[in-house]
Amino acid sequence: MVSRRTFSVASVTTAAAALLPRAVAASDAPKGVFPVQKSDEEWKSSLTKEQYYVLRQHGTERAFTSPLDKTYAAGEYHCAGCGSLLFKSDTKFDSRTGWPSFFKPVENAVGTTTDRSFFMTRTEVHCATCGGHLGHVFPDGPPPTGQRYCMNGVAMKFVPKADAPAVSDKGDSKS
Repeated sequence: MVSRRTFSVASVTTAAAALLPRAVAASDAPKGVFPVQKSDEEWKSSLTKEQYYVLRQHGTERAFTSPLDKTYAAGEYHCAGCGSLLFKSDTKFDSRTGWPSFFKPVENAVGTTTDRSFFMTRTEVHCATCGGHLGHVFPDGPPPTGQRYCMNGVAMKFVPKADAPAVSDKGDSKS
């Protein structure tokens, strides 16, 4: 028989575990062979601590901390792990979630897996070239796709288009 105290302790422990950042061993990255392969030590030496945490351990940066969330200049978003092109600026929009969001990735640039952490099921997005964790995709984005690719800014590098005018989240020129 379970006492109220045992039940309470178990409930608090379960709730606390759900609130802790999710860290997964590098070997738990999406299964498959990716064109860019590195050892765990090579990843650690080529990435910052925060990039390693997000890209290789499936971490999440805090909302509203990435400068890429409010970057709307013309350009491209590349994987911070391997440099592969992931998104173009004309697919970026302001989701007001605190993370850079896009309605469509570059063709064949990302892959997805099912993420069942934190007592929910989500679709995880990873780089198709190196398997690095980028974020999640949700079915609540704008037309034309209806998708919201909610990405960790630290997992990407923005490459501005030379001499291009900045664009707002609505696509209007800001000259």
